[in-house]
Amino acid sequence: MKHRSGNGSCAEISKWPARTMRDIVCSHRRFKTQLKSKEIPLKAKLGLKDVALDAGVSLSTASHVLNGTAPISIEVRERVLNSAQRLGYLEKRRSRATIATLRTILLAITSDAAPHSDVNLVSWTMLNSLRQECERLSIRIVPFVSAGSRIDANEVRRMAQAENVDGIVILNDDRPELIRTLAAGRAPLVILNGEDPSMLVDTVTGENRFGARQGTEHLLSLGHRRILHLTWKGRTTIRRRYDGYADAHLAAGLAVSPEMIVEAEGYEPHQGEQAIRQLLSENGNLRGATAIFCAADNLALGCLRALAAFGMRVPEEMSVLGFDDIVPGEFSTPPLSTVQLPTDRLGAAAINLLEQRLVANDPLRPAYRLELGCKLVLRGSVAPPRR
Repeated sequence: MKHRSGNGSCAEISKWPARTMRDIVCSHRRFKTQLKSKEIPLKAKLGLKDVALDAGVSLSTASHVLNGTAPISIEVRERVLNSAQRLGYLEKRRSRATIATLRTILLAITSDAAPHSDVNLVSWTMLNSLRQECERLSIRIVPFVSAGSRIDANEVRRMAQAENVDGIVILNDDRPELIRTLAAGRAPLVILNGEDPSMLVDTVTGENRFGARQGTEHLLSLGHRRILHLTWKGRTTIRRRYDGYADAHLAAGLAVSPEMIVEAEGYEPHQGEQAIRQLLSENGNLRGATAIFCAADNLALGCLRALAAFGMRVPEEMSVLGFDDIVPGEFSTPPLSTVQLPTDRLGAAAINLLEQRLVANDPLRPAYRLELGCKLVLRGSVAPPRR
């Protein structure tokens, strides 16, 4: 993807990979889930008659239930709704009712999020999710890539005005000065994978704090009491992962020791490896830690390499827990246990927030903060501490 000042579209950024390794894995998982739940596929010509026939009611009764146009008994209403849901009629009706009010959006990203590589899978999965939702709704994307590691708010406003966009999506950058400048503009704005404590604009992100707390609480439940937190000076979302780590300790009646916080130079695997190697050279027992909670899977992968080079076995001698659930973690040695961030859902959620704001057309509408839940994924890198 490259910076464009002319007309950009989904077709024009077709170089974006439509199916990364993660997409394939996610599709495979969804397929298995559908098989388990025995979902009934949508029929091309599924209609209200099919629902009425399945529920054993008249066509007019089914219509009254689904449109709320007449009082119907609870028993009949539930029967019709169950049939409509099971046959897939409700989902088909919802999809047909989705009329995009967005025609063009400006997507602004930092230069470090632009390259497609193994260390950038989180950002690219979110971008791919957003791209697919825009293709589904025929929304044109005008891409903007900052020259440096920070997005230039004035350049974004200039391009948004020149392209007459309906909305702006900012990926990863949630600096207060950027938000204040863009919030004063005409186009509605949503921050993707970021936060706005001032609540000026809509934001969508994973539940980083609760996800980190859940992961740390799992380590504590196994008996770990000395847990290193390997992190870096990242965005607000990364600081929320420290907050969750601290929350879990405080809830367990344990103090958060500053010496158990280790900061890497950045989020890439080699930087996580370097931080742990340096700590091992200074203190061979890692300050008495029996587990390491990493603020990102990239750091955790580097951590695994450093421990292996030192001859420390995972999870027999040290447990390692990541955060994000990127595909390389499934194939590490051992397979990485992690907190799964719903990266493949965030892009569509951002588009939905923009749609809602445009449809509402309400200048007094408060800013929405949408957080999608994370979940613990246990593989082979976590175990109870040695006694």
